[in-house]
Amino acid sequence: MQITAAVMREKGGRFSLENIELDAPRDDEVLVRMVSCGICHTDTLPRDQVVPAPFPAVYGHEGAGIVEAVGSRVAKLRPGDHVVMSCNSCGSCDTCLTGKPMYCRHFFKANFGFARMDGSPTMHKDGEVVHGAFFSQSSFGTYALGTERSVVKIPSDLPLDIMGPLGCGVQTGAGAVINSLHPQAGDSIAIYGAGSVGLSALLGAVVTGCAVRICVDPNEARLKIAQELGATHVINPKATDPVKAIQDITGGQGAQFSLETSGNLGALRQAVDSIQIMGECGMVGAPAFGSEIGLDTWGVLLGRKLRGICEGDSVPDLFIPKLVELYRQGRFPFDKLITFYDFDQINQAVEDSERGKTIKAVVRFN
Repeated sequence: MQITAAVMREKGGRFSLENIELDAPRDDEVLVRMVSCGICHTDTLPRDQVVPAPFPAVYGHEGAGIVEAVGSRVAKLRPGDHVVMSCNSCGSCDTCLTGKPMYCRHFFKANFGFARMDGSPTMHKDGEVVHGAFFSQSSFGTYALGTERSVVKIPSDLPLDIMGPLGCGVQTGAGAVINSLHPQAGDSIAIYGAGSVGLSALLGAVVTGCAVRICVDPNEARLKIAQELGATHVINPKATDPVKAIQDITGGQGAQFSLETSGNLGALRQAVDSIQIMGECGMVGAPAFGSEIGLDTWGVLLGRKLRGICEGDSVPDLFIPKLVELYRQGRFPFDKLITFYDFDQINQAVEDSERGKTIKAVVRFN
């Protein structure tokens, strides 16, 4: 079928809206008519070749829409269902079978392979392959193909245009706190980065009852929003040494938990240095491949932990409905992070996101 998609054709380029051909869904696939799609920092990684990726390609991995058709082996979805599109996983490796699909042994092939798991393309234009299946969706288009494992049904009475970011950025931040770090009521946490992932983590810290919720970011406007969303303390690292400030806030001990969400290696080192003995630092920010960091070995030796967290340790079919229910109850107002753009404004949306003008840009399709 013919769709309109935002195609990237060169390193560091701009999206062009083009008419391309999208395959019909195979037995295990789901065709979704897109209503909206969030823009995530991860969408710029293949564009800038931070991760190796082919051109031309269609990105987008925070899609929300309505199921148009399903393959014969798809059991959990039917046409007309409202859905969020999330990450894919193989479903058969040891990590998938033990309930950790975000650590699938084939995660990069399933999400950064720009093809189906069997290597076949999903998109063409005039005989040319347009590389799709980004995160098994490539949802910067009027229609997208997902798999049964990567598409999550949500209630139809919700505002569908805000739901897409639950599929990646929001579940990554909130899940890093709720699913991975597991703070208890009354604990302290320092969150480095007040973008969509960091502020989603802040909302997760509010839900879990963290008493001290510190946000670190050089953007004063974002720090103000962090305070509105529940930060008890905010720190601008341009004006204050965040490690010292966190030590002061926590009575000289350091925070029990910290989370680095920006991919900045200097901030990651500070996040580790900010935690107390036996504290835990989570890392969700994505620096360039091959990046390395130095740590105070004695600081780590005294029981401090640094762990990588992928997609908030989420099982999308289980965790996204929980976030939806928290949103219904008014306890998880992630919609306050969103700024809407029309689909033909996608380049402006990306630019505003990169400049920090918007927190979570979402494009809407007519």
